[in-house]
Amino acid sequence: MSSVETGPAMLSHAPRPPRPSAVANALTFGWRAVLKFKHVPEQLFDLIMTPLMFTLLFTFVFGGALAGSTSDYLQFFLPGILVQTVVFNSVYSGMGLSTDLSKGLFERFRSLPIWSLSPFAGLMAGDVLRHTIAGLIILSVGLVLGYRPEAGILGVLFSFMLLIAIGFGVGWIFIVLGLLIRTPMTVMTIGFTFIFPLVFASNIMVRPETMPGWLEAFVVRNPVTHMATALRGLMSGTATAGDVMLALTAPVLLTLVLSPLVLWLYRRN
Repeated sequence: MSSVETGPAMLSHAPRPPRPSAVANALTFGWRAVLKFKHVPEQLFDLIMTPLMFTLLFTFVFGGALAGSTSDYLQFFLPGILVQTVVFNSVYSGMGLSTDLSKGLFERFRSLPIWSLSPFAGLMAGDVLRHTIAGLIILSVGLVLGYRPEAGILGVLFSFMLLIAIGFGVGWIFIVLGLLIRTPMTVMTIGFTFIFPLVFASNIMVRPETMPGWLEAFVVRNPVTHMATALRGLMSGTATAGDVMLALTAPVLLTLVLSPLVLWLYRRN
């Protein structure tokens, strides 16, 4: 019998494995984000229950008073609650990042020969999964309650594409907070303190023309209002290119401004 030599001399001539691309790095960290749902299933409970309660409570408690009937209010409200869900769920990006930083995981990531932004791309991939799961559940409940998207399946598909784009852009805010604040609960508190006025002072739940003049002036200029308006239009088949562009303005600007800041904070830490 002959033994196969595997000494240093032989290993030095072995070809190096190809360096993984930025996309491969991002997908690897995205899979890590997916595995978190398996190991921490209570995240799904938090993800689903809050928007579900909002949908049921506002539809049946306030629907008759605000729109005359629960069915009419549901047609107005459900696209808005989808936007609210995506914006609220983006907070989990910052909380997850803060948790990883407190455990020292990102010190290890920084030492690896990978694309610098791949850990954050993985967080975003987890966000996309969260947004999609929550959105499908809320839409399913809405269909059971009587909601009907007039634009059909194509309108729903375009609406979810817009939702993912919104979640991607808004998520950068909370990634910055996660890099600056090492306590997950503090990230959540500060995040919701910032997000709550934007979400509730919008047209998600109530039409702006029913509000006092000073508040209506703010609401019609609120980026969340533009997002909800575009989503309603896509669902009903009445959206214009201008509506969609207004809805995407804030997410695009947030991505352009905050992604370089995230990389700088990441390298500085």
